[in-house]
Amino acid sequence: MKALNIPKIDFVGRRVYAIIASAILIVVSIFSLSMNGLKLGIDFTGGTLLEVGYQQEVDLTAVRSTLNKANFHGANVQYFGSTKDILIRLKPQATSSAKLSSKIIHLLGDDVDIRRVEFVGPKVGEELTNDGGLAMLYALIGILIYVAFRFEYRFALGSISALIHDVIITLGIFSILQIEFDLTVLAAILAVIGYSLNDTIVVFDRIRENFLSTRHVDSEKIINSALNQTLSRTIMTSLTTLLVLLALFFLGGEIIHSFATALLIGVVVGTYSSIYVASSMILMLGISKEDLLPSEKEEQAVGNRP
Repeated sequence: MKALNIPKIDFVGRRVYAIIASAILIVVSIFSLSMNGLKLGIDFTGGTLLEVGYQQEVDLTAVRSTLNKANFHGANVQYFGSTKDILIRLKPQATSSAKLSSKIIHLLGDDVDIRRVEFVGPKVGEELTNDGGLAMLYALIGILIYVAFRFEYRFALGSISALIHDVIITLGIFSILQIEFDLTVLAAILAVIGYSLNDTIVVFDRIRENFLSTRHVDSEKIINSALNQTLSRTIMTSLTTLLVLLALFFLGGEIIHSFATALLIGVVVGTYSSIYVASSMILMLGISKEDLLPSEKEEQAVGNRP
């Protein structure tokens, strides 16, 4: 790539505004998570999910009223793809799935079609919640160890801060909008961690190369140059990923709607954090050229190789 084609955007000079924006988003997200929490699906809370098909359009209010009169209190009813199909989420029931299906058909009418029944016990839901949280924690610890060995501890802290930033904001948006959080969304969060880390490592590789190849000692200029050099790659990767996710969001159906939503949010936030959050963190930690130079032992080991 010719130097003339490389943009000259002052990312580092605007990092204060980015840090303020990120701080506001994180505070709002944490506040919403503490006050509203997440709208957990039956994967985590336990309960029964039924997909019901009608021959004609159905009124959700009437369905909710019918279920409430039959002591199915707190039932969640929503359209599923069309106004003729609905999803019913019920709290854990003592009856079996077969008896529950028969009871729902009796309440809603013989012309309805029970297409799917899923049951998750409360104990299983609790285990999934704990395992999901541990999976995310282990992923972050593993990434911290990998980046610390791959680069330098300042880079490891920068990448982890960007990942935590992405996860908190993504969860915060789900909390604010009260979008259902289920196992597919948890999988999307873990995928976002991997995507954001990959983007961050590409930027870090270029930052390290620039530190070692340039005579300049101004860390801000070196990091800014690296961000501009990788900008085209970052934009192209993000845009192609977003095109696929938009197709999933609009055409994939209700089953993966939350999954696609989490990935859309995560990719946008992850692209932003790899440019501003990760690079700003290593700059705040005082990264310099001397930190990346190989030690005398490493140089001697390289020189002794056949």
